[in-house]
Amino acid sequence: MASSSSSFSSGAKAAMAALLAVVCLLNCGSHDAEAAALCVDYYDCTCPDAYKIVQGVLVEAHKSDTRIFASLIRLHFHDCFVQGCDASLLLDTFPGFESEKDARPNNGSARGYGVVDAAKAALEKACPGVVSCADILALAAEISVVLSGGPGWNVLLGRLDSKTSNIAGAQNLPGPTDGLKNLTLKFNAVGLDTTDLVALSGAHTFGRVQCQFVTDRLYNFSGTNQPDPTLNAAYRSFLIQR
Repeated sequence: MASSSSSFSSGAKAAMAALLAVVCLLNCGSHDAEAAALCVDYYDCTCPDAYKIVQGVLVEAHKSDTRIFASLIRLHFHDCFVQGCDASLLLDTFPGFESEKDARPNNGSARGYGVVDAAKAALEKACPGVVSCADILALAAEISVVLSGGPGWNVLLGRLDSKTSNIAGAQNLPGPTDGLKNLTLKFNAVGLDTTDLVALSGAHTFGRVQCQFVTDRLYNFSGTNQPDPTLNAAYRSFLIQR
């Protein structure tokens, strides 16, 4: 992800507008029967302030971590891409159980778990045993977009939390070095098309990227000991300075 910003450019807003359509698809996952039960007003009677509670936790977290909104959006994406939006990414490793957290794309990279824990604690205080962690992730992603200046959407709610983990699936998350063919296959496998791929890729201009994922394009593209010839020279110079 690129450098963070407190507001979106018009291009980023357009990308995030497309992203909300992708999130709606991700929310449904591959569980059609369960998806049919999701609804916007799921907690209206049991925990009517759920949205405001999660929003309050995120606003407070942002005061000490300006990256948190981008991190929470990515956390939701990495959860949804593996066996649906079921909070399986939040499960911890223990003897005989390997967590998706330990998969290469997540280990030392996925972040925001503490904020999700804080939101869960606040919700448990207000309405114990009601709001699932999977729904917290979905709410946090939408709220993160809105608080960053992007568009909002009606979040479908009513997911159940997973008791299983799929580390093999997490190992196969879309990666920064995947070619277009491989990325397209991975997106198609979860019911997403090239429009969804472009929307989510465009949304990666929001946040921050680790240097290890771009240095080959700057100095040794495809083992040539030369920069990527398609990379804009001025932009390459900027990245080198960073």
